[in-house]
Amino acid sequence: MPTGYSRSPKLLKGALIEFSERFIGPVPNVIVFQYNPETMTRALEVWSQGGGGESTTSSETSHTAQPFDPPETFTLALELDATDALENPASHPVAAISGVADRIAAMEMLLYPQGDSLLGGLMGSISSSLGLGGGGAVQPVPRGTVPVVLFVWGPGRIIPVRLTTFSVEEQAYSPLLYPIQAKVSLGLKILTPRDFPETNRKLSEELAITAFNFTRKQKEVLAASNMANSVESILGMLPF
Repeated sequence: MPTGYSRSPKLLKGALIEFSERFIGPVPNVIVFQYNPETMTRALEVWSQGGGGESTTSSETSHTAQPFDPPETFTLALELDATDALENPASHPVAAISGVADRIAAMEMLLYPQGDSLLGGLMGSISSSLGLGGGGAVQPVPRGTVPVVLFVWGPGRIIPVRLTTFSVEEQAYSPLLYPIQAKVSLGLKILTPRDFPETNRKLSEELAITAFNFTRKQKEVLAASNMANSVESILGMLPF
């Protein structure tokens, strides 16, 4: 029943966006969160002498040294539930058969090398058959590399990440023993421009660096805005 109130803000949903190099360019695979997590833990690691691969003596290193951006990680848990979809199987045929297994598999595949996947080989064969290689041979996806992934949490956080931990608690099953309810716990590490090649970058890597710099600039602007808002309070705190 309509409430008559049309100004309720639309809730944005978080997502993981995978960029696959199986076609000519990066093809996004968007994994939208069914429910946004209520909490999320973010941690930054401070650089310490000897821990970052730098060969400097204590006399050469300042106590305020920070040669690069501090490594940053996120941990979050996602709830998946196919109960509502199972009530209308005609509109949700995939969920009617496999529950939430497809969404779990989509996130899990972010941990696997692209070239080793069945989908990667299939897409490469189709591309070759249709002549989508621009007249030349289709370039195989380099093995041993995971796809570039963006973690999107509203317009203020669009950052390249790599999954560092992945665990699933399957909580209920269909008659075919596919999970219909599950909790997926993820650990994400932010990738900085230092984590990508300096030359011969792929388009997906360029997109990742652009996203990182965009989010970093927003953080700097927000920090400057806070300083401007706090000038009066700071003046009141200073004894001189």
